[in-house]
Amino acid sequence: MPVTVITGFLGAGKTTLVARLVRHPGMNRVAVVINEFGEVGIDHDLVAASSENVTLLANGCLCCTVRTDLQETLRELFANRRAGSIVDFDRVVIETTGLADPAPVIQTFATDTLLAGQYRLDGVVTLVDAVNGAASLDAHAEAVKQAAVADRLLLTKTAIADPAGVAALRERLRALNPGASMADAVMGEIDPSFFLDIGLRSARADAPQLERWLGVGGAGGSAYLGDRLAPGTHDRAIRSFVLRFDRPFTWQTFSSAMELLSSMRGPDLLRVKGLVTVEGERGPVVVQGVQHVFHPPVTLAAWPGEDCGSRIVFVTRNIPEEAVAALFGAVAGLRTPQGAG
Repeated sequence: MPVTVITGFLGAGKTTLVARLVRHPGMNRVAVVINEFGEVGIDHDLVAASSENVTLLANGCLCCTVRTDLQETLRELFANRRAGSIVDFDRVVIETTGLADPAPVIQTFATDTLLAGQYRLDGVVTLVDAVNGAASLDAHAEAVKQAAVADRLLLTKTAIADPAGVAALRERLRALNPGASMADAVMGEIDPSFFLDIGLRSARADAPQLERWLGVGGAGGSAYLGDRLAPGTHDRAIRSFVLRFDRPFTWQTFSSAMELLSSMRGPDLLRVKGLVTVEGERGPVVVQGVQHVFHPPVTLAAWPGEDCGSRIVFVTRNIPEEAVAALFGAVAGLRTPQGAG
């Protein structure tokens, strides 16, 4: 069952968006999990009337004190659905608090084997306030990370924001996360398809679906904001780049390189996703992870096109592309030659 994580800094309009989404005819089979920070669940009152499958997590963030509650909530939702005690649903939307680091939420679906048998992460959608978004990115590392790990970016409040400021914010977000699709929401209005089928639905994914998931199109390349930003802004440290490899890996070689990278720089390995050519496999191996936690690899049935080279998207903090490429080259150079004993 696909799970969409909706995140964004304080005041970005997440609750307005979710409240409208659950009223849309195309979203009537959705269970909504809302996380709030504080004693009183005011936002829950705005959404509860729109869906029978709303569970409120209070008094903390998904990334810390209520992480176990998130797991229990998802298990309970699934059990109640199977028992018929709640209205049936076929998708879950998790709205995080504005202060949340989305990484632990993503990691939950990789580290909890029971949940992994019931749910899969479909994607992360980050809302960015067009009025205050630039200031939030300047002042708060959490806002930068929310935007950097997103599969899709949604700008809110564009109708009341300065057009020049909106254009500058778009450019900044594209540089920060060039692989993410971007759209606008006016008063929470957005086509629900923007939130659906972000990830890979089956082992027979076609080429457009793979490219959309990777977010690299046909060009690849890298992005680094560098000196175009004023000194002191958090996103100076964020890099997004794509590494491509024509030569197949052995699984031991690839996994050794990733294990070494995550053990040395796990907290700064914000997100990784890619297709890897592995010796002995007919199709590409799908890999994805956040920081030091990786989802179990999945092998697709076949390559959907002629391009069978590995391509891996990295979003890092203070880790240059050259260092990651050198690591993979060094580990590959240490592999045992065929026929050697």
